[in-house]
Amino acid sequence: MAPPLPSQRSPSPSQPSGRSEVSDLKLQLRQLAGSRAPGADDSKRDLFKRVISYMTVGIDVSSAFSEMVMCSATSDIVLKKMCYLYVGNYARCNPDLSLLTINFLQKDCRDEDPMIRGLALRSLCSLRVPNLVEYLVAPLAAGLKDGSPYVRTVAAMGVLKLYHISAATCFDSDFPATLKSLMLSDPDAQVVANCLHALQEIWNLESNNSEEASRERETLLGKPVIYYLLNRIREFNEWAQCLVLEVVSKYIPSDSSEIFDIMNLLEDRLQHANGAVVLATIKVFLHLTMSMTDVHQQVYERLKAPLLTLVGSGSSEQSYAVLSHLHLLVMRAPMLFSSDYKHFYCQFSEPSYVKKLKLEMLTAIANESNTYEIVTELCEYAGNVDVPIARESIRAVGKIALQQYDVNAIVDRLLQFLEMEKDYVLVKDLLRKYPQWSHDCIAVVGNISSKNVQEPKAKAALIWMLGEYSQDMLDAPYILESIVENWDDEHAPEPSYMFTDKEHRGPFEFSEELGNLSMGAESADNAMPAQRYEENDLLLSTSEKEESGGPTNNGSAVSAYSAPSDYDGSLISVNSQTQPETAISIPGSSAYTSPATLAIDDLLGLGVPSAPAPPTLKLNPKAVLDPATFQRKWGQLAISLSQECSMSPQGITALTAPQALIRHMQGHSIQCIASGGQSPNFKFFFFAQRLDGSSAFFLVECIINSSSGKAQIKVKADDGSASEAFFTMFQSALSKFGVA
Repeated sequence: MAPPLPSQRSPSPSQPSGRSEVSDLKLQLRQLAGSRAPGADDSKRDLFKRVISYMTVGIDVSSAFSEMVMCSATSDIVLKKMCYLYVGNYARCNPDLSLLTINFLQKDCRDEDPMIRGLALRSLCSLRVPNLVEYLVAPLAAGLKDGSPYVRTVAAMGVLKLYHISAATCFDSDFPATLKSLMLSDPDAQVVANCLHALQEIWNLESNNSEEASRERETLLGKPVIYYLLNRIREFNEWAQCLVLEVVSKYIPSDSSEIFDIMNLLEDRLQHANGAVVLATIKVFLHLTMSMTDVHQQVYERLKAPLLTLVGSGSSEQSYAVLSHLHLLVMRAPMLFSSDYKHFYCQFSEPSYVKKLKLEMLTAIANESNTYEIVTELCEYAGNVDVPIARESIRAVGKIALQQYDVNAIVDRLLQFLEMEKDYVLVKDLLRKYPQWSHDCIAVVGNISSKNVQEPKAKAALIWMLGEYSQDMLDAPYILESIVENWDDEHAPEPSYMFTDKEHRGPFEFSEELGNLSMGAESADNAMPAQRYEENDLLLSTSEKEESGGPTNNGSAVSAYSAPSDYDGSLISVNSQTQPETAISIPGSSAYTSPATLAIDDLLGLGVPSAPAPPTLKLNPKAVLDPATFQRKWGQLAISLSQECSMSPQGITALTAPQALIRHMQGHSIQCIASGGQSPNFKFFFFAQRLDGSSAFFLVECIINSSSGKAQIKVKADDGSASEAFFTMFQSALSKFGVA
């Protein structure tokens, strides 16, 4: 059988059909080299374009190197640019051929046209051939003193390229000192920016090996340089402004007046059209005021408007980046953004990752003044075609119901979702916190067919409710039987855990099939304790985890901002080592603790005295206090009581995020107005109001060190006579945090 004939394809006009094409190009270039005939430059352009196109598609045309160099002797800047591009591409691969370019590049560096001088110097520094380093020093020295700003700009970056090729040659030629002098004296802003960038990179790389380099790097962050750059910041382009602002963010001012001067100088940068400049300015503001807790509120107020403006402008990716910054501020001071909740409404065209972040922020800023509007908006998302967003919106409604007190309308909405057979409603959490709603919830749950519950965590919640409220559900055994019928097909661990964890509390009798239900080896291995559930589980909210003593894992708690949002004082530094602890919970044994164990815990500093008896003081569960009033009261009132107390090991374990403790204290009618800090130091400002109509407020500063397990509590009160009673109530609530 004859071999198949090769396919006949017409050669592309932009690609050579073989070596003959490159040979023809070389021949034509050789003929045009040195030609001064009319139209010779146009012919060279056509040939150069063909060479560059071949090079772009990956065809090796390095054999035409000498011909290209010979044709570069022209005053046509377009030919110069194409020749420089060709030389820069093949110089590293052919260092021997690079020697051919030195003469004409050095000659072009002395050309009358500053554009050609700059292009030639850039191409000469881009060769990156160690053997040619000696030929770079003289052109760079001349370029740094050139009269054209463009040549000086190229020369400044050329020094950085020389440093990466040969650091010793760069320092021997004293180029860093020349760059510093040029940076502080050059009238062109782009030259200054390039010098700053080159010096930063050189000294950062050298600081690990030289003390002198470390001192030079600190000099760049000194007051004279910083003030010089700030005074010229309006002359820089966007890239250079971001570079200057990055340097300013590392500067440590001497006093508060200097901080305010810098912030006033950069105030107009917050209205810049470029988002990167705005975010860089915000970073400067946050870093400068890191230790000035008394002005955090004012700074957040000032930064709020530019961030909200950036959210609605630009692409979805930019919106997500800005929302991530806003998310950190919202988690730290949610009341500050409570009036701007409409900025976080989801739009139909937004991607899912933006919608999910907005849902988290809407949940965080919900309070009595905006709960109705936010819940109404979230309910609209429940019918979204994007199922994960629909689930997140319903979960957000459930979370708001768990943290608010006037929840009648919210619970009605959630029950409507149940009637729509949505199997990701947080009914179990609502029943645990609001048992008075059990009759209405169970009536709806009883009408749900177990066949329509597909989510594993939803099945686990259904099993829990059947066991907890079996006396109110006469058909509970039959619902359980329908679940048992498909038990062999159930591989998720959540329903298995619920069956093994819940006790029989109802008056009904199990059928023989349900009574003989057993767990196989595989199911038993998959059963997981409640402490291992993550916070983003659909049917296990934070409140339940706090009751079970499990740790929460909230990614937003890892804040990129290190300054806590507070009003007075600073975090206490406790020099202690974190002791690894393992809490083992045995069902049925929590009510008894041996005296020996308590003695050992006390010796180790881990024991906690038993919770005091609940005092007679009654607090208003719906207390409201705006940040400005809180700050004014905190400055006017004297400290009524200051004491240090211990926290339980379970509470320290549960304190992985400030929000966990905030929700716990809300359940005891103690509200949080601000929080901040990172592990091991957390700082909270709480307030509470008496319920006897006197409108007296209690203000609390609580600093918790998770390493030592200690909490430093300061109480200020309108009515000092009730401070002891309130402190007892506060300590009682704090001691119950994380304890099942």
